[in-house]
Amino acid sequence: MAGGVLLLAIGVWLGVDALFRGEGRTPWVALAGLIFAVPLVVAYTLRPAVYANDDRLRIRNPFRTIALPWGAVSGLRSGYSNEVFTQDGTKFQLWAVPVSLRGRKKAARRHAQQVASDDPVASRVRPGAPGVTRPHGRDAGDQAMDDLREIAERREGAQSAQGEPVVRWAYEILAPCVAGAVLLAVLLGLG
Repeated sequence: MAGGVLLLAIGVWLGVDALFRGEGRTPWVALAGLIFAVPLVVAYTLRPAVYANDDRLRIRNPFRTIALPWGAVSGLRSGYSNEVFTQDGTKFQLWAVPVSLRGRKKAARRHAQQVASDDPVASRVRPGAPGVTRPHGRDAGDQAMDDLREIAERREGAQSAQGEPVVRWAYEILAPCVAGAVLLAVLLGLG
């Protein structure tokens, strides 16, 4: 998120400078570039989020918002990315829940060191085992996925958590991006 804010600040600074100090077509190209680039930066850095409550999981990815009632969720998987699967087999990625292979290795090393030091609690806990209390910590992304799995298992049969998945495109991101791309192409084409 910090990188996105930094990119926005630099882009706005350079774009506004080109708008006010530029000559000829430069202000128009800068404006078209801003209209194209700002929504993309927002979409990929600031927009992704995951919200979970007792009834549904709401995933806000760069260009779509997905609402999944817990009854429609068949599973959550962590690999090189975090994914949720629906009952009909559709897969959605959770952009906002990061996967850190370095964090996983670090947690596994820490666990192995605790087992080697004859820690009685660590020797009973297998890293990555679902539903097991982890006294020695885990990677934040893996812990978030464990929490989501727990909610899904607890609420999948609840009456208020039933329904069909709803997918909505983020036209508030797509429309200005397409408009900026068309305007930029026209300006550069006339060139």
